[in-house]
Amino acid sequence: MVFRLQKEIGKKTVVYGILAVLLATIVGAICLNFGTRPLLPPVSASTLRTFSSQEELENHLRTNQKSPYYKLEVTESPIIRLPAGALPSPTYFSTLGGVDVNTVVPRGGPEYSVTNVQVAGVDEADIVKTDGEYMYVVSGNNVTILKAYPAEEAQVISQISLNGTLRGIFVNSDRMAVFGESYFYQPVKAYNVTVKYVVTTNETIPLPIEQVRIAVYNPMYLTGSEAFIKVYNISDRTKPSVTKEVALNGSYFSSRMIGDYVYAVTSQPTMWYDSRVLLPTIIFQNETRTIQPTEIYYSNIPDNSYAFTTIVAINIKLDDSEPVHQTYLLGSASNMYASLNNIYITMLKQVPIDTSWTEATLIYRVHTQDGEIKIEANGEVPGRVLNQFSMDEYNEYFRIATTVGQPWSPENPSRNNLYVLNMNLTIIGRLEGLAPTETIYSARFMGDRSYIVTFRQVDPFFAIDLQNPYEPKILGSLKIPGYSSYLHPYDENHIIGVGIDGGKVKISLFDVSNVSDIEEKNYTTDAWASSPALDDHKAFLFDKPKNLLAMPITEYVDYWQGAYVFNISSETGIVLRGKITHMGNDTGPIRTYYYYDSSNYVVRSLYIDNVLYTISARKVKMNNLETLEEINEIELP
Repeated sequence: MVFRLQKEIGKKTVVYGILAVLLATIVGAICLNFGTRPLLPPVSASTLRTFSSQEELENHLRTNQKSPYYKLEVTESPIIRLPAGALPSPTYFSTLGGVDVNTVVPRGGPEYSVTNVQVAGVDEADIVKTDGEYMYVVSGNNVTILKAYPAEEAQVISQISLNGTLRGIFVNSDRMAVFGESYFYQPVKAYNVTVKYVVTTNETIPLPIEQVRIAVYNPMYLTGSEAFIKVYNISDRTKPSVTKEVALNGSYFSSRMIGDYVYAVTSQPTMWYDSRVLLPTIIFQNETRTIQPTEIYYSNIPDNSYAFTTIVAINIKLDDSEPVHQTYLLGSASNMYASLNNIYITMLKQVPIDTSWTEATLIYRVHTQDGEIKIEANGEVPGRVLNQFSMDEYNEYFRIATTVGQPWSPENPSRNNLYVLNMNLTIIGRLEGLAPTETIYSARFMGDRSYIVTFRQVDPFFAIDLQNPYEPKILGSLKIPGYSSYLHPYDENHIIGVGIDGGKVKISLFDVSNVSDIEEKNYTTDAWASSPALDDHKAFLFDKPKNLLAMPITEYVDYWQGAYVFNISSETGIVLRGKITHMGNDTGPIRTYYYYDSSNYVVRSLYIDNVLYTISARKVKMNNLETLEEINEIELP
């Protein structure tokens, strides 16, 4: 009876199993046919694991680093700390013998602009922030808080001075997070290590057989740094007080704020002391904790520049909460993109081909939610990534644009690719070989479309359809002189481009309503010029309802620097409204590209109500948003 019952269960199990497979096949076919994605199984970064001991970590470094590689060993000589605000440089060392602007309308307060970020709801640290009443400005090693609104009553009300170089701030209601680094010169011995591979019956064993000292001087100095995060209670803006302090050895790489959580990424190269690897540390409220090998994730992908990458999450509202962190021993981080729930970190991987080499990009997806950090997937695509705007997450897909090869290389000429990956970071769609012998200068993803600019002699502007993630396709293109190095959405049918044409700054407005006939309206400066907005999107101010576009520009003929303010609309294009400068009336050789005081350079602009604020390291100037007539000016201490 039992045997017969077991046999019956077995038959039904087989039948149900077959039905389940058939059903899954049918559902998958339906999903593919209608352009939707079947559910994926839970993802896991199965190729990443933690070390069991420090010995295993050190053996991993000895056996997995590509040959030859550089080994840095810390000496017993004292480090040389740099003073606050000083950046490492050969000159300094000789003296010792790194989406749209949101408009916020708070209840009962004025309308104001905030930092231009890539993803709505994911804030990015910047050197200037405002909450519509106060302004927070980073200058040197100081954070200055101003009562900014109303403009006629603007004044400095407090200043924080820190021992270090400040990289940016976040402001969240009555809390402010400040990011910075303190630098020092670390005495090291540097070796070029060649590895010999010994083949046995069962395995191939890599053995470091030669360590060649490459430093002529004793000791050799390496630039070192310690990243820090300080959280302040600013409920009383006149007396900010520290509520939380976190420090990590290594350099600040990037950060984001989502809700009440700040996520920061740091990177520390692997170094040795007395034949042991120096493990990363984290300092919280003046208590130092070493991150143990059993907490450090790694993969078996060889690299010649291993580094400890640490992600730390800090709740800036809960003063008693401890930071959450996770550390990875991987290659050196190159770029970072963050969505509301995931951080993607990329690392460059060099791949030999014949007598030359090409690149691949390693991608790691780290899930972040309410302060939790969990690495969930890793993958790889051919080519190198330009910057964060070459990446995007949309509808549970990750899209990335890359360039392979070099435009000057006959053996490995450049070409450009776009890949679509699922949440496992497996490639499921691709568009390869775009614009041979050119390289990507800018990219922007907008929903089911991507816009890519490549350049060598002219600027092909490509519109790409991503509605079917399995089959990306080119919709249309436009070839124009110059190039755009930053793309910004105007609306669903128009894209703003900021770039260079013949040494002059060019601002374009691309009309993509008809992708088979893309049109461009543009404004080009009269003289040779440049702008921080070419490389730093946070210097770009845009507000569609106000027809407002503003950005810092430097003119090299009759040297001038300041903010250009434009009217922009899809009907009339881009029209210069006026210019605002923080330069004085200096004349003569002091007012040249080489000699003028850069502390007067306008670096940011924002608006509160009907006032346009321009900010430099030395002052904040307030002008009427409509007439550009000056209202007030505040010198920063």
